[in-house]
Amino acid sequence: MNPSSKSSAATSGDDNEGPLTFEKVWKMFKETDKRFQETDRKFQEAAERSKETDQKIKEAAEQVRETSRGITRLERQFTSMWGKLVESLVEGDLIRLLNERGIAVERTHQRVSGRKKDINFEFDIIAVNGEEIVVVEVKTTLKSDNIIHFISKLEHVREWLPEFHEKKVYGAMAFIHTEENVITHAQNSGLLVIRATGNSASIINDNDFRPKTF
Repeated sequence: MNPSSKSSAATSGDDNEGPLTFEKVWKMFKETDKRFQETDRKFQEAAERSKETDQKIKEAAEQVRETSRGITRLERQFTSMWGKLVESLVEGDLIRLLNERGIAVERTHQRVSGRKKDINFEFDIIAVNGEEIVVVEVKTTLKSDNIIHFISKLEHVREWLPEFHEKKVYGAMAFIHTEENVITHAQNSGLLVIRATGNSASIINDNDFRPKTF
């Protein structure tokens, strides 16, 4: 091949590359736009999957909250039912137990409640005779805080229940479970202490114990 032929071939190749034309630019634009649309589609799909995941998370969280609310309701119902059973157990033996301690009560009232000066109050059991009443607070598990709260209620019995205004007021704490120091706290506060066990109840204060008059 002679030099003139090589020169002619090179010129022909450059012509095939050709100058940048509108058609070439338009083709590149369409290809770029196609890639952009594909990227946008993938992004939207990812966003949609994210929304679905968020929705599932929200639904799962709501299910957890509903389950928690259900458990709380069951706990309250169980506590209430158990408390009523303990109250019935204590109330069934209460007259006999107090009579044995020299407090000649004749009858009992359960769940005595009312409202006085914008204060709602309730007493689990009240044992009554002509001159004295014994107010009993029943707890499944007795704690020191329960004792403090109960004493504050005892101090208002005559005000809240004027029919007992002239009577001596004694207090008693009944329970199933507690700690020894809590029993000591109750006795030192002048309260009768009643332990419920099995199908019976008993007063566990010393025989010479005398309850405080509130």
